Amino acid sequence: MDRRKKDWVGIASLGVYLPSAVETSADIARKSGLTVETVEQKLGVLKKHIASPDEHVSHMAVQAARRALGQFDPAEVDAVIYFGSGYKDYPVWSCACKIQHEIGAVRAFATEIMSLCTSFTMALKFAKALMQTDRTINNVLLVGATKESSLIDYANPRVRFMYDFGDGAAAALLQKGLQHNIILESHHITMGQFSEHIRGVVGATGECRIDLLDGQTMKEGLDPVSIGNFIQVVETALDKSGKHLSDLNFLAPIHVKRSVHRELLQRLGLKEEQSFYLENYGHVQAADPILALGEATKRGLLHDGDIVALLGAGTGFTWGATILQWGRGQPLC
Repeated sequence: MDRRKKDWVGIASLGVYLPSAVETSADIARKSGLTVETVEQKLGVLKKHIASPDEHVSHMAVQAARRALGQFDPAEVDAVIYFGSGYKDYPVWSCACKIQHEIGAVRAFATEIMSLCTSFTMALKFAKALMQTDRTINNVLLVGATKESSLIDYANPRVRFMYDFGDGAAAALLQKGLQHNIILESHHITMGQFSEHIRGVVGATGECRIDLLDGQTMKEGLDPVSIGNFIQVVETALDKSGKHLSDLNFLAPIHVKRSVHRELLQRLGLKEEQSFYLENYGHVQAADPILALGEATKRGLLHDGDIVALLGAGTGFTWGATILQWGRGQPLC
């Protein structure tokens, strides 16, 4: 194998875990006062999975990790990187360390990457660079999970755009030298002036809920640039990968409003069948692109050599994209 192929990093396998409890569009409508039509057509949710009170982020993450590993020996994992929600089992606590222990990755170090709902694209970027610069790291497990649905108050209309929050976990096993599902390049944009507009707020009862503060200022600042930033990170990541927008075959994005999803496809020159809309999952935070990849694989929407854009955006605000070359084939970069 030549040196360039040794430096390739590919996705060997994916794993997903979803809680058994489900909240339907009718449930969301009843709790929020919205109509079922609004929940389904505007928010884009038919149903979503909800974690039980004793089903914590680490529990879901471990299940997804085990499914991603399959028959792969966890003792061969060199690093475990958690990219999920900051709302975890305990405050000020490393979920990555517990995952490492529970799955038996005895030789792996464990750490965490936090960029909210763009954390998977960010984790891919850093994991690839880590593997290419450290000759001892050959297998990296990325794991993310969330149960932030429990932080949403359906009686608060300010957070209506977050009524789509669902729970679950997803994982990806990366391998150095793998000529399959090759990770190409990434690009990210941050506009930190919005860093305090959406955050957890502890109320009089001591419970934490996510709230939107000064929504009008955020709307006036984000509406003119958000779609453009989504497109920019995809185009720039493609350019870094030696690709063009015309090469793009599939989009695996986070869950957004139906209207935003349609506009993204139109701006990227893609058809509906060249993406997957997560209407039966809701927004499972940074796990969304893995869920979309999994569904696309099951439905035969991906083919060898397809150029795939993973797309995320996280409050704060950060937009990110990572480009994959799906299946087998020789990348142009």
